[in-house]
Amino acid sequence: MAFNFIRAAAAGAAMALCGVGSVHAAVNLPALKIDKTQTTVSGLSSGGFMAVQLHVAYSATFAKGAGVVAGGPFYCAEGSVVNATGRCMASPAGIPTSTLVSTTNTWASQGVIDPVANLQNSKVYLFSGSLDSVVKTGVMDALRTYYNSFVPAANVVYKKDIAAEHAMVTDDYGNGCSTKGAPYISDCNFDLAGAVLQHLYGTLNARNNATLPAGNYIEFNQSEFITNHGMATTGWAYVPQACQAGGTATCKLHVVLHGCKQNISDVQQQYVRNTGYNRWADTNNIVMLYPQTSTAATNSCWDWWGYDSANYSKKSGPQMAAVKAMVDRVSSGTGGTTPPDPVALSAPTGVSTSGATASSMAIGWAAVTGAASYNVYRNANKVNALPVTATSYTDTGLAASTTYSWTVRAADANGAEGATSAAASGTTLAASGGGTATCTTASNYAHTLAGRAYAAGGYTYALGSNQSMGLWNVFVTNTLKQTSTNYYVIGTCP
Repeated sequence: MAFNFIRAAAAGAAMALCGVGSVHAAVNLPALKIDKTQTTVSGLSSGGFMAVQLHVAYSATFAKGAGVVAGGPFYCAEGSVVNATGRCMASPAGIPTSTLVSTTNTWASQGVIDPVANLQNSKVYLFSGSLDSVVKTGVMDALRTYYNSFVPAANVVYKKDIAAEHAMVTDDYGNGCSTKGAPYISDCNFDLAGAVLQHLYGTLNARNNATLPAGNYIEFNQSEFITNHGMATTGWAYVPQACQAGGTATCKLHVVLHGCKQNISDVQQQYVRNTGYNRWADTNNIVMLYPQTSTAATNSCWDWWGYDSANYSKKSGPQMAAVKAMVDRVSSGTGGTTPPDPVALSAPTGVSTSGATASSMAIGWAAVTGAASYNVYRNANKVNALPVTATSYTDTGLAASTTYSWTVRAADANGAEGATSAAASGTTLAASGGGTATCTTASNYAHTLAGRAYAAGGYTYALGSNQSMGLWNVFVTNTLKQTSTNYYVIGTCP
């Protein structure tokens, strides 16, 4: 039943405030007893594009299926913000679906994404509001065509007959159905979360319409899995009591991805608490995982066009690898007893640099007893997207003739890190063929379109060096000097 959004927002804000007052500091994401064959993902808008990326690139993990609301085909933007805002949102006639299918097959054959055969038994739920003015219905039509190449038609549901604007649709919370605006949750008298989950999992127990236990909401430490890259320091999860550590139930796992301008900083806990997922989770032993972007991400969006990494849609994409690591962690428990506290790992010793080139440096260290992997930090920022299992790592994309500092932290089988090593410094070599560097003077907007820089939170940063260039617009001008492949610094050429 519909009700006034102001009342709903006030109630949601009150709930959020109550929750904040009773929640303890963020904890490490728990290891729970999860049936790994029952892992699924869904998302809205940028989260919809990200859900497709995760479903396709990590199809061995998300083989059960995906729900996509106002998203588009895998690799739709092909690394271009112009494509992202054009054909992948407003002008879907330009989407090269057959090319995207070909790219998917090529990448799978190269091993940079999982085999496409994993998608053959997937279920997919697609939703597009007929009034969506942000991601046009034609984009979702293209996604349906894309999935035709990998998923049997009988396994796909596509609903596009509700007059909804760009939003996550519910049956009892949010704006009016035809409204476009924060928090981008709309009451359209349709339980979209329930429809997605029931298609992916089949018949479910009736949802819990009562107030859900506050203790089932967990704020967890996302920094264990990724630092920066447009990701917040904490994420959220809803864990039914039967699924919590010490419980005997074997549970399912569903990853929920918010859209742009919908993370905790933007809309507080409204997306986590009021989109309808948790009510179904509570009565069906489904753990809900809500990873969070930060406001440093462009418009708080997930990376589906390459603002953070050229590998954004592959398994090696930093945000992709981080969500996969969260899934692996929460799925690694055995149930029955509360897991013991992690053993504190020592700081790696003997950290050293060697093999310098103009754009790379090899980092080495001594093995740490009990370590399952290692993470490498350059100038305090984590540089490896995936865990490093060896005792060496080559850091690339560096600027020539530049001194950097590296530290290393060991991690256990659950990804929990130990102490930080002493720092080791190293200086890259001078660029070969001195004086041949390329410099380009242009507006910050033009630099981002050309791939020399990226935008985050309304500001522009040089690709590779991450130097701040000021506001992202056509008025601020900078000169960028390319010192190596995909590495730019603010400066001039000789």
